[in-house]
Amino acid sequence: MQTQARRMSSTALTFPSSSSIAAVGTPVTRTRVGKYELGNTLGEGSFAKVKYATNLTSGESVAIKIIDRDRILRHKMVEGIKREISTMKLIKHPNVIRIFEVLASKTKIYIVLEYANGGELFDKIARHGRLKEDEARGYFQQLINAVDYCHSRGVYHRDLKPENLLLDSFGILKVSDFGLSALPKQVREDGLLHTACGTPNYVAPEVLADKGYNGTSADVWSCGVILFVLMAGYLPFDEPNLTVLYRRIQKASFAFPSWFSSSSKKLIKRILDPNPVTRITIPEILKNDWFKKGYKPPHFQPDEDVTLDDVDAVFNDSENLVKRETCFTSKCPANEIMSKIEETAKPLGFNVQKRNYKIKLQGDKTGRKGHLSVATEVFEVAPSLHMVQLRKTGGDTLEFHKFYKNLNSGLKDIVWTSEQSNEEPKVA
Repeated sequence: MQTQARRMSSTALTFPSSSSIAAVGTPVTRTRVGKYELGNTLGEGSFAKVKYATNLTSGESVAIKIIDRDRILRHKMVEGIKREISTMKLIKHPNVIRIFEVLASKTKIYIVLEYANGGELFDKIARHGRLKEDEARGYFQQLINAVDYCHSRGVYHRDLKPENLLLDSFGILKVSDFGLSALPKQVREDGLLHTACGTPNYVAPEVLADKGYNGTSADVWSCGVILFVLMAGYLPFDEPNLTVLYRRIQKASFAFPSWFSSSSKKLIKRILDPNPVTRITIPEILKNDWFKKGYKPPHFQPDEDVTLDDVDAVFNDSENLVKRETCFTSKCPANEIMSKIEETAKPLGFNVQKRNYKIKLQGDKTGRKGHLSVATEVFEVAPSLHMVQLRKTGGDTLEFHKFYKNLNSGLKDIVWTSEQSNEEPKVA
């Protein structure tokens, strides 16, 4: 099952082996990157290696992906690496490997990642064989939660397989390796993706057909193959001859083992539908009776600021920042500013409460992390000049960012910019 590819996985994280411990009396050279002390190599590929590391400030274990700057420049891979970093920074979900920060030297780029010390889900199957149905369902539920969240952010993984599914110390599934993910800018005018990628055994038939495909339904197919592997212990489509393999995938030609329950077979059959138009969708999977058994919704930690400024520093390029707080200035009177915000926010689906130059905006729709709520306050910073501060107090950070962009377009008449600049105010 793609043994070499598995070993090359950018975040194939395991405990440092005992062989890495130096003999007594042998001097040990420790390499430091910022506040991190590097340890054992966890995985290595053509353009990067992953090392175990310790945060010397907190004592926390992390994994650091080390990329050779010159090599990615020579091979014109900068955009792909930036995409991987940006994707992982924007996706904050309990079932997705987290990226903490990005550092750089003159020759290397260091991506500091969450360390999943439970290893790969692939290894669990390789060591112990197929999983019982309830255990497989639990992992599949977590996988669907993660993929659904990624899709809500316009992110498609495109290389989902057990080798890219890691486990933490509590056995919680973590999706890793977004090196092949696609952000919305890669979708053409026809609304489809056009880059064939991924591991052949897990790839949807429409991807192999190379006529353009929907990233959402292609990821769903891969999830179905993963579920089959978890329950069967082997691949539904596995042929040494690629032509025969592709033909079987395109026809969805596979057989169920005898131990699969009828309800699980019905669901997998709907997922491994070779027609992406009639293939089951994630909202339909979430309503499926087999899937819902013992289902636990994801538990989100309190939201934190998400910024891409360290990515800017590493690649010396500009990106929009995504934070929980932003502000703009206006030369209009405070009462006029308050009225304009209210007038603009209501059509966007927000309830408005005003008091003492403060406004509370409460979204009437339930978002990914509950209702979006925004606290707004108007300050006088100079005669005839006010600063308006907007701060997310509840809900999802990216939903706040989208809301602010929509709100900002309706406030152009009152937003003040200097005569020296024609730029619109940016989220800061």
